[in-house]
Amino acid sequence: MLRDFFSKKKRYASIPRQEAKQDVPEGLMQKCPNCQKIFYRKELNRNMNVCPHCDHHHRLSAYERIQHLFDEGSFEEWDKQMISSNPLEFPEYEEKLEKDRIKSDLNEAVVTGKASLSGMPAAVAVMDARFRMGSMGSVVGEKITNAIENARKEQIPFIIFTASGGARMQEGVLSLMQMGKTSVALQRLHAEGGLFISVMTHPTTGGVSASFASLGDYNFAEPGALIGFAGRRIIEQTIREKLPDDFQTAEFLLEHGQLDRVVHRHELKKTLTTVLDIHSPGGEEV
Repeated sequence: MLRDFFSKKKRYASIPRQEAKQDVPEGLMQKCPNCQKIFYRKELNRNMNVCPHCDHHHRLSAYERIQHLFDEGSFEEWDKQMISSNPLEFPEYEEKLEKDRIKSDLNEAVVTGKASLSGMPAAVAVMDARFRMGSMGSVVGEKITNAIENARKEQIPFIIFTASGGARMQEGVLSLMQMGKTSVALQRLHAEGGLFISVMTHPTTGGVSASFASLGDYNFAEPGALIGFAGRRIIEQTIREKLPDDFQTAEFLLEHGQLDRVVHRHELKKTLTTVLDIHSPGGEEV
């Protein structure tokens, strides 16, 4: 009896059945790349994709941003069916475009339209980094230009949310031409007294940052957003100097006078409402 009492019993690890594994929904949890903490994806969605632990701003899709910011049911989309072709016959470009359409459920890297914010109308463009990393091709430039022109004709403000890796290499100089095209449209809007608000999100780089993203009457950015033209490594190799750790962040640009304000996502609707109200006929600060 004593031998049985003190003898070591074998322990067995229980392995869950395959059926039990399948009961756990895929994508239920998410890890924050900044603080490395794990939380429920639904919790992140309820918090407008802002980490509940460290306040890191995760990316929003174009339609998520529109849903969070603008009045319910007010968004009227423009140029939805406009899609890119392959003018330079770049190898496999059309296949990559089709893959991104399926993955993102978008036809291009920007969504444009008209919506109201706290009852005030505005033309809107929202870039989405899920489609070709938000790169700027001919269709992106055309859709943004059309939105600017519509804002000018309807005499309403134009608001853009940028997220881009720069110009789209598969379209060569045609992509670079969109920098001048959008900038001219903005100049026409400005000449007629139109209001342009630029909100830069992570990341806003290359030709987008060097053109329409930086031409706002108000230039805002989300916390921690990467904003710049060339990459850190290229700049360091060119000037042969070590750049500051916070170089090309929204906070760095604000400190050096290139932004008007860094706005937390939870405060963005209030900030935009205030600006629109100030510039509306007979408006005053709320």
